[in-house]
Amino acid sequence: MPDLPTPKNAAEAALFSECWDAVLSYADLCTAGSTAATQLATEAFALGMREVRTAGPDTARSSGRRSARLPEIPLLLTAVRTTAVAWEAGGQGHDLDPDLRLWLHSDKAARYTGPPLQRPLALRGLRDLQEPDAALLWLAEVEALPLPVVARRLGLDPALVADELDQVRGLFRDRCHRAHLDTPMAAQCRSYARLLDAITRSHAADIPPDLSRHLATCVDCAEAAACLRPHGGGLPAALAGGVTGWGGLAYLERRRRAAEVRLGAGRPERADREGGEPKTRTNRARVVRNGLLVAAVLVSLLALAVSMMPFGDGDNDAARDTPSDSSPVAAPRPSLPSATSSPTASPKPSPTATASRTGHGKNPDPEPQGTSSSTAGGEPEPDKSEPAACTVEYDLINQWPDGFQATVSVTTDDALDTWRVGWTFRDGQQVGQMWDASFAQNGSRVTASAADYNRSVAAHGSLTFGFIASWSGRNAPPYDFTLNGRACTKTG
Repeated sequence: MPDLPTPKNAAEAALFSECWDAVLSYADLCTAGSTAATQLATEAFALGMREVRTAGPDTARSSGRRSARLPEIPLLLTAVRTTAVAWEAGGQGHDLDPDLRLWLHSDKAARYTGPPLQRPLALRGLRDLQEPDAALLWLAEVEALPLPVVARRLGLDPALVADELDQVRGLFRDRCHRAHLDTPMAAQCRSYARLLDAITRSHAADIPPDLSRHLATCVDCAEAAACLRPHGGGLPAALAGGVTGWGGLAYLERRRRAAEVRLGAGRPERADREGGEPKTRTNRARVVRNGLLVAAVLVSLLALAVSMMPFGDGDNDAARDTPSDSSPVAAPRPSLPSATSSPTASPKPSPTATASRTGHGKNPDPEPQGTSSSTAGGEPEPDKSEPAACTVEYDLINQWPDGFQATVSVTTDDALDTWRVGWTFRDGQQVGQMWDASFAQNGSRVTASAADYNRSVAAHGSLTFGFIASWSGRNAPPYDFTLNGRACTKTG
């Protein structure tokens, strides 16, 4: 596995810090285990950074030239897909998510390597913007960062960034409209193109029944509708799907949860210090996010693309279905982890992670769940008199100067309807976020509780979850693992 490239200057070091967690988040969706995810992210990051360096400094806004490449994060996500293609062709496809492997051999994947005019409209529109404008659109819409944070990252005036974003949305719409007209399309699609343009220019316009029926059966026109209505709620999904191709919705959800935790969602005092936006924007982001989640579960990809156009009252419906959990994959404070694991760790693919991605009836775009709390109530003392009914394996996946990533895998002798795993840290480590479980911490004691989708575990089955935590001085492995209050035997 190649090492991450060494930053050449402070600007590149900041870029590495800002982009690594996004790349690792998407790589985790694309692979069948945490070790493979780190390897895929590292290779893709090295590939993408070579392209960034080849392209040179960012294009100035005043230059008037078209962007030579995508912004850094979309470019690096594209490198993840390119690296996955290389893995599949080189005999390493067994490390990829099975649904991704099917997608790589489908016509949908061929769109990204075929004629430019047949590639996703959102991707073409993003490429056609100047790079600073495209970066502003991506960070605000897909990475879900509050505008003051976006302004600081891009060196913009915080007082003007909202107006600038509105202008960029308009530019993106115009680019997509032009690209849509340039796209080879069937005669029926061509006949609806002008009507689709007119309808999506108005926030209050109702969709005619004949156009609605057409959008329900035409993927390309439904995709165009999401891009041509940038304020309608479907733009983030269109951008994420247009760049990644596979797993766009799951990536979008992970990044929203990452932004919430990193910027202090549920912790008002921290959000104030970091310049977060008022609560109204957070609520609005949650409405959009949960509308996407409900659509992803209940309808097909085609119906989802149509549902992204809230010509009616979709926002109200989404607001009624708001869930309470949020947990990201990204680190709460951007930092660049080492590409190599600690020598004391023995990372290996998680059996449960693989099972969850290959299970029947599951969404092919798995989505993390979890919450955090400052107190860990309800964790009983383990019963030392009973024999251990479980074994636990703790893997230190990655470690860097102020943080680390780890996974916990528990095998249970008994069938479980729900589960709660506890452990104690030796050196004051603090969990910052967790995926595939929610967590609470009281001092050195941590309790991880099942997410909604992985509560049930068969007898002699396994459960797995991962987390990112901070450390200082020493980072000894935890001890005193319990499952539902009963002691577990630690292996390895």
